[in-house]
Amino acid sequence: MGKIAVLDKQTIDKIAAGEVVERPASVVKELVENAIDANASQIMVEIRGGGIEYLRITDNGSGLEKEDIPLAFLRHSTSKIRSAQDLTGITSLGFRGEALSSISAVSMVELITKTRKEVLGNRCYLEGGVQKELEEIGAPDGTTFVVRNLFYNTPARKKFLRSEMAEASAVHEMMTHLALSHPEIAFKLMIQNQMKLQTAGSGKLKDVIYHIYGREIAMQLLPITWEKGPIAIHGFLGKPEISRGNRNYENYFVNGRYVKSKILAKGIEDGYKSYMMQHRYPFVCLDIRIDGTFLDVNVHPTKMELRFGDQNLVYDTLQQGIKEVLSKKELIPEITLQDTGVGSKAGKAKETITDKEESNVLDKKKPVEKLPLEKMWKTPEPSKGPITPEDKNLEYFLEQMRKRVKDRHRQEVQTSATPQTLREENGYQKAEQLQLFDDKLLSKKAAVRHEIIGQVFGTYWLVQYGDKLYIIDQHAAHEKVLYERLMKSLWEQNCQSQLLSPPVILNLTMPEEQLYRMYQSYFADMGFEIEEFGEQAYAVRAVPANLPGLDRTDVLIELLDSLSEISGRISSESLLDKVASMSCKAAVKGKHQMSSLEAKALIDELLTLENPYHCPHGRPTIISMTRYELEKKFKRII
Repeated sequence: MGKIAVLDKQTIDKIAAGEVVERPASVVKELVENAIDANASQIMVEIRGGGIEYLRITDNGSGLEKEDIPLAFLRHSTSKIRSAQDLTGITSLGFRGEALSSISAVSMVELITKTRKEVLGNRCYLEGGVQKELEEIGAPDGTTFVVRNLFYNTPARKKFLRSEMAEASAVHEMMTHLALSHPEIAFKLMIQNQMKLQTAGSGKLKDVIYHIYGREIAMQLLPITWEKGPIAIHGFLGKPEISRGNRNYENYFVNGRYVKSKILAKGIEDGYKSYMMQHRYPFVCLDIRIDGTFLDVNVHPTKMELRFGDQNLVYDTLQQGIKEVLSKKELIPEITLQDTGVGSKAGKAKETITDKEESNVLDKKKPVEKLPLEKMWKTPEPSKGPITPEDKNLEYFLEQMRKRVKDRHRQEVQTSATPQTLREENGYQKAEQLQLFDDKLLSKKAAVRHEIIGQVFGTYWLVQYGDKLYIIDQHAAHEKVLYERLMKSLWEQNCQSQLLSPPVILNLTMPEEQLYRMYQSYFADMGFEIEEFGEQAYAVRAVPANLPGLDRTDVLIELLDSLSEISGRISSESLLDKVASMSCKAAVKGKHQMSSLEAKALIDELLTLENPYHCPHGRPTIISMTRYELEKKFKRII
């Protein structure tokens, strides 16, 4: 007896449904795209239970005629194309004729629709792809789909769905992309009877960006209009200072269709390459129009993958267009600093107000003095005129001390050119052979016996200890010191909070909001005090005080960015490690001239660590060369 059998229609429908309908967000995508194809100007989506229990999509589009309703739920039935020739140059979002059939096969579907020329509408109800009811009812123009109990008859697929919050977050993300790709349509999204997304449908992309991402991002946009051959690019580029730690803010659409493409992502990122730090990704919202004959959208049932007729042309056009816009703009960040005189309160948060629309707030404050660019990046030097009482602060005296130590050290280096052997003969230093790692250069005993020789290349410090020369990378060493210091305070729960006045308002996307809620207790333990501020806005009222040199709100955003790339929940230890690894941003950089006093303090603290050999990223902090190796290089030993 043969082993091959033809599957029954019900099984075939369920298998096919799995290719199109993966989760509630897939249902939303397909039905909303149908509404867009029906020329709807208003689309409302409502979900409960993450979209698994209840999902309702209402539009004011053209609707379905009564005789078309039974055909609409058959596989490969569509009004978008008539033959294979129509696949070249597709302008509609849907065309495969699989969406309604797949959705109805794994759920309970209720359809209410009415065309403008009909007096009455029609209602159709299906379970598992089988039509149960079809009747005339009163209804407004347009179409309403109600999807209940998704995957009720396919428990294997339902078992692999994520939590209700995660599924709702995926629906929100999908609606965000649809709203950005069609600013001319008014979108609404309600989750558990709460309005989570609402756009005006004004046709202005910047308005949609403002509603979704907030004012801070909307004010940092650069318009782009670029054409080359069959490709036209319109939209907005974010300035480099609003970059993120993942690609979630890279929004690009091809002919109004949200897609994922490695070619497009690489073109965008390479266009920003000389303007962006490594491992940072830009904010973009680009509408890319390409002649339909140059691309193929019939690659995957979800229609989120494309094939381009000329990938190099697409890549070059995108990269060149972005570079052209960025090169013509002054991208120097504007920084305003609050008056920090002696009379200011310790720990008071910095405040930046840049927009004229907040002039009513500025009128109540003292004018903000903008520092010259050359003074913006270095510590202010003491005044050359008479010293006022306000100038006699800690920074002034530390700067004077650094200068005196630096001059003295320079003199010592100049007078220490005598060969080591001669110094030993004169009794200046007694030679002693030491086993450093048995004696631990890293002990308190060793810390007082090493000798700092000097700095080379503005980055490396030379330290002599016994018969070894140590070379210490100041950046890697400072990273390690800050990392260990921060980890100790976090583990000992010795985290202090610094109040912000006024609080910083952050607009979080729904996926970011979900992550924050998941790890809310961890953030509180670190020293963050955050409360809801309406819709998806959160007020950060206090930040950790033990994150030196870092923008504490940026730490929060970067943590959410890094957590979004991890599937599943991570431990508190892993989260703390992510916080501490950010110490590299606060560490002193290479080519930075440190004084001998600063270097000594850094090296002394480094040598007290249990494991000072590598920075948090795995780079070495210390390398060594023995006296024997040095003398062998100079042929003193054969």
